[in-house]
Amino acid sequence: MSSISPDKTLRIAVISGGDSAEAEISRISGNGVLHALSQNYPLAVSFELDNHLTKALAIFNPDVVFPVLHGPPGEDGTFQGFLEIQGYSYVGSDVRSSAIAMDKIVSKRIFASHGLPLAQDIELNREDGIPHAIDRIKDTLGSQVVIKPARQGSSLGVTLISENYQLREALETAFQFDEQLLVEQRIRGKEMTVGVIDTDEGSQAFPIIEITTPGNSWYDYEHRYTKGLSEHLIPADLTEAQSRRLPAIAIRAHQVLGCRDLSRADFIITGNDMEYLLEVNTMPGMTPTSLYPDGAQAFGLGFEELMSHLVERAARRR
Repeated sequence: MSSISPDKTLRIAVISGGDSAEAEISRISGNGVLHALSQNYPLAVSFELDNHLTKALAIFNPDVVFPVLHGPPGEDGTFQGFLEIQGYSYVGSDVRSSAIAMDKIVSKRIFASHGLPLAQDIELNREDGIPHAIDRIKDTLGSQVVIKPARQGSSLGVTLISENYQLREALETAFQFDEQLLVEQRIRGKEMTVGVIDTDEGSQAFPIIEITTPGNSWYDYEHRYTKGLSEHLIPADLTEAQSRRLPAIAIRAHQVLGCRDLSRADFIITGNDMEYLLEVNTMPGMTPTSLYPDGAQAFGLGFEELMSHLVERAARRR
């Protein structure tokens, strides 16, 4: 991948925060991005996603906006639409692909149409009621399931179920985050992730990362963002065939959703040499415990160089 010489005159607005359930993680990511950018771009400035942002951006007049936002409305196409209307160039996926990737139900239907490997699932609506939801899960998927809000990130509202008695509480929790749920067959195996980056040579995959957590835990919100509660193993413990397939699937998922600049695909890998694509994240975390920067480092891109690569690509789209 060719190196990029930073344009030190670029005015870069790093946006984080807001009022989403992931706002605090967004601020931590934003601080990391700003610190890295400030090494090469003296005109990089941090902004909070609030009611004053429109005026503040108009005064600052950025060349590039870096929306380091997790979850709605910053990652679901809403904020990207605002940036499009205002005429700002920005890092990351556009309105359409952000909205599609954030919606786990819609993105899975697209993945399925392209033959990507997926767990069996059903979708549920809050208006149909909890008893109806429980009956559908039992009749269709059984007791071993994963319940997910359709449009949330960082595993917020997600519950892994192994017994039927756990369904009601898990559904009530998930419906607090979204009126639609995706319920998937629970696949037991190793958790893997693959970052994807767009370059002048096309979309390229970072080395596969295997995620481990203590005991019987899994990579939930606490284990994602608490130092020491997860390990990122590179290289991942995979067969040669899986080591070839996962990067190809990650790139294909990135492309069929129309993602731009960067994404991260999450997988479950079973002991019988099967892989299941879970979802694609269009603005991966940039915190000290985040996976995407670790993958970039293994790919040969330090964090400062990664940030420069992303903002320079966005600047060329002005």
